[in-house]
Amino acid sequence: MKLSKRWLTTLLALTPAPALAQGVVVAPHAVFIDHATRSGAINLYNPGQDPVEVSVSFGFGYPTTDSAGTIKVEVADSAPAGEPGNTGWLQAFPRRVTVGRQQRQTIRILATPPAGLPDGEYWGRVIIGASGGKVPVAGIPDSSDISVALTLEVRTVISVTYRKGVLTTGVTLAPLSAALETDSVAVRVPMTRTGNAAYLGTVRAEVVDSRGKVVGQAERYVGVYHVLDPKILVPVDTLPPGTYTVRVDISTDRTDLPPRSAIPASPVRDSVQFTVR
Repeated sequence: MKLSKRWLTTLLALTPAPALAQGVVVAPHAVFIDHATRSGAINLYNPGQDPVEVSVSFGFGYPTTDSAGTIKVEVADSAPAGEPGNTGWLQAFPRRVTVGRQQRQTIRILATPPAGLPDGEYWGRVIIGASGGKVPVAGIPDSSDISVALTLEVRTVISVTYRKGVLTTGVTLAPLSAALETDSVAVRVPMTRTGNAAYLGTVRAEVVDSRGKVVGQAERYVGVYHVLDPKILVPVDTLPPGTYTVRVDISTDRTDLPPRSAIPASPVRDSVQFTVR
């Protein structure tokens, strides 16, 4: 006999493109819809040998940071009061579909915004749930009559942005901070968005010694919707005692997004020193 199926759900946020949802490749990982076309598309591809059932729904969320500087996205069913959410007027066609082995499927996202929508940017998240195939459960006594497996459902969450009118963006920086943590320099980069649209950019940080030699560098994509204070870890070798400078450069250079998705803004640069004793 077969035991009842159990479901395991995993939420993947901030996934790089192309995202992978239980054997289904999802691209792009950010959808942008303008007021003229009012539509967008998500492309699915199943490279596996088993069919995968896919469902599409919507939620609201954007990147925030906790006290440790970890970036996270918490997705809610709808936008809180005062937030520019779009989830109430987005539809997916089809909402449910089975993608056969080595097959492709396009999901259309249609927007029907309310009349008189003010100019600006409106945010949401597309949730792609994909299930198919089973993972055997270990530790069950051998029996020719009993088998146990988990049916997996993986949810990939990508952003969907609706844009209307003239949009501007930028970031201002609060004072940077830096400290040595084992084999990395931890740099906190507190940013506040300006303008009426999210700032989609890249933070680049480099550690320079007293002679001007670069001893470590790192970069990270960021999306600043209101405020963001991420911790950027810059890998370094053993640093001898001395004073070091961290130089930070923030720009709207995002090679992972579709062309012209990031709204241009002037680069922002700053630096901070720290001492190794």
